[in-house]
Amino acid sequence: MRILLWHVHGSWTTSFVQGAHEYLLPVTSDRGPDGRGRAQTWDWPASAIEITPDEARAAAIDVVILQRPVELDGLARQWVGDRQVPTVYVEHNAPQGRIADMRHPAADRDDLTVVHVTHFNDLFWDCGSTATRVIEHGVVDPGYRYSGATPRAAVVINEARRRARVTGTDLLDRFAADGVPIDLFGMDAGALGGEDVPQHRLHDEMARRRLYLHPIRWTSLGLSLIEAMHLGMPVVALATTEAPDAVPAAAGVLSTRVDRLAEGARDLLADPERARVAGLAARAAALERFGLRRFLDDWDGLLEEVVST
Repeated sequence: MRILLWHVHGSWTTSFVQGAHEYLLPVTSDRGPDGRGRAQTWDWPASAIEITPDEARAAAIDVVILQRPVELDGLARQWVGDRQVPTVYVEHNAPQGRIADMRHPAADRDDLTVVHVTHFNDLFWDCGSTATRVIEHGVVDPGYRYSGATPRAAVVINEARRRARVTGTDLLDRFAADGVPIDLFGMDAGALGGEDVPQHRLHDEMARRRLYLHPIRWTSLGLSLIEAMHLGMPVVALATTEAPDAVPAAAGVLSTRVDRLAEGARDLLADPERARVAGLAARAAALERFGLRRFLDDWDGLLEEVVST
């Protein structure tokens, strides 16, 4: 198939373009949010092809993947014209606001399917009569890299200062004050004393830390958490959104109490062997549930279905 999709979430797209299709990625001269084209920091296959607006209007397209309201509200039409092309809307985010107001922008549509990346999101978003599916994340396995040689906790949050309470940025000082030294990575991490390292270095930096700390209050299941589990890192995580279902008890510590999480982190920091065993459990769970092959197979099944409808 020839699939048109915008480069919105780099890590998710990295997995998606590993399939057996051609992936047409809108590109504009400024490579802004509506035309980033191919990734500059990930190694994507040759089947991920940049396409200009003029090329898109003339191209044969089997499926359009939408991921943002702006694409739903007219951007996609600017690129494909008035053609009726099978359409899927991938919802990456958990809804915000009062639970009674969590209505999806693609609600009550009969011309597309909404795909949620977690069952939690599917439960909380109100999509009305629109058909919905859940296709959980899958990641390219970075391999078992864990050493845990540095007795500190790795945290990966993009734009941690801006996203603040949503991502639990305010909790980092509490953990540090409670005896859990933290190394923060991610976009804009430097503003908080952390480091934004290139993607090819990030996994090695994470795997050197004794554990992975996931302080997220309210978001979809972070791909960095799944990647940490693949690396073989033990996990200390807030028991919110999808995390309690995705992280087995043997893989670390989950709680809504920061004091219990800090205690669990201190125990892992002090006991390298316990941390190693928990990390192996995390990796086994991640390979079984969030493997790339399962992810691509799930997507192939849905794509065949929407194209043949």
